Amino acid sequence: MDGIVTDVAVGVKRGSDELLSGSVLNSPNSNMSSMVVTANGNDNKKFKGDDKMDGAPSRVLHIRKLPGEVTETEVIALGLPFGKVTNILMLKGKNQAFLELATEEAAITMVNYYSAVTPHLRNQPIYIQYSNHKELKTDNTLNQRAQAVLQAVTAVQTTNAPMSGTTVSESAVTPAQSPVLRIIIDNMYYPVTLDVLHQIFSKFGAVLKIITFTKNNQFQALLQYGDPVNAQQAKLALDGQNIYNACCTLRIDFSKLVNLNVKYNNDKSRDYTRPDLPSGDGQPALDPAIAAAFAKETSLLAVPGTLSPLAIPNAAAAAAAAAAGRVGMPGVSAGGNTVLLVSNLNEEMVTPQSLFTLFGVYGDVQRVKILYNKKDSALIQMADGNQSQLAMSHLNGQKMYGKIIRVTLSKHQTVQLPREGLDDQGLTKDFGNSPLHRFKKPGSKNFQNIFPPSATLHLSNIPPSVAEEDLRTLFANTGGTVKAFKFFQDHKMALLQMSTVEEAIQALIDLHNYNLGENHHLRVSFSKSTI
Repeated sequence: MDGIVTDVAVGVKRGSDELLSGSVLNSPNSNMSSMVVTANGNDNKKFKGDDKMDGAPSRVLHIRKLPGEVTETEVIALGLPFGKVTNILMLKGKNQAFLELATEEAAITMVNYYSAVTPHLRNQPIYIQYSNHKELKTDNTLNQRAQAVLQAVTAVQTTNAPMSGTTVSESAVTPAQSPVLRIIIDNMYYPVTLDVLHQIFSKFGAVLKIITFTKNNQFQALLQYGDPVNAQQAKLALDGQNIYNACCTLRIDFSKLVNLNVKYNNDKSRDYTRPDLPSGDGQPALDPAIAAAFAKETSLLAVPGTLSPLAIPNAAAAAAAAAAGRVGMPGVSAGGNTVLLVSNLNEEMVTPQSLFTLFGVYGDVQRVKILYNKKDSALIQMADGNQSQLAMSHLNGQKMYGKIIRVTLSKHQTVQLPREGLDDQGLTKDFGNSPLHRFKKPGSKNFQNIFPPSATLHLSNIPPSVAEEDLRTLFANTGGTVKAFKFFQDHKMALLQMSTVEEAIQALIDLHNYNLGENHHLRVSFSKSTI
């Protein structure tokens, strides 16, 4: 499908075919879903005169060249990403419609956006321009009908949003008509970022918004197109495909939502129609270290794997491919960047050991240095670039000792140890020979059990003498609440659920490698299961 087209007829021209003609309401036997609100003779008189050339913005937009069978819902969906839609008037015979938004600002944003990206409905380009009318005045019966459809489509239900600070508008649209896809990624052995999703899904049309989150211990995303047809095409082409060889499988469904309300532009959510949004939590919208590392566009790059159409031209996506160890990136060492910069740490609580334990869930930590002059920041050197990418994608934005930590790639290639005889207050530690590395053995089953931080923990290496009560007490002493516990059949392993992800992170830091006696050291990791 065509991507960006420069000669879009969006903007201030008003064609003479904006004149309305009278038309009749749908016949009684037409089904509700394709019900149209049309102008009657009186409205026709009101709406004359829009063929004047007048460039002033208006909250009423005139939409032309609509496909004959297009429904109200689809036209309303064009406006929803930009703000509340307050009225609609369909001119079926003319293949035109008027759409009224709640504010002029929303209409301006919509026209500006579609001046760069051609809007399509049912695979046909359509044309959007300002109307001379400042509001839509339709007669009462007509207006009631329009409002009924609008209410059905924009019945807003502020759901428990997947991301804090993000709300989603529910609608009565049937799933197949939704421009929003719900994406789940199975077998996520390598990180998949918001930018990678944008690259892949942009092949099927303009992606307006993306929200990523972890639910049921799985990486998920909601992705909104400008047009439900694009969502349909993307689902058909991509459902069941792998992003990389034999891993990161896309599972795609239509969402019940027709509009995503994104509050922040950062690495977890993005509204491509609103570059002015804040990043939230005082986070930069894109971490400067990443922006700098990947500013140079790489040449067109096909990621090997079953998904041959995933040619990813953008450098951020190339980074993820490099993280998968499949592709060499210009300007990045063969193994990728192994050193991470972690900031916004709780400097009263954090130690090299606690960082080693937490980051050790996603790779073998070689060295940790808490910065002498900035003790809320640390450098962590992983064994290779895959592991640093994995740790960054899973731990950035998580809470450690009550603070949301930021994890970015560092410009340093290694972490320097202090010179011999120099006392750096124990801020730097070399873990190169630690017996606690999880990924030293090639083919270790730990590679198959890498999951995002979750409230449910997987415990192993439990000696026979230790009972459920002992473990519940032990984990409650880390400062959290144990919500549930379940032994596996052999009693050597168990699942234990804390009340929050933050509590589980704390418990893992405190109790991984805890000596339970009988020469058994407890192994703790995040689980994808729930109890």
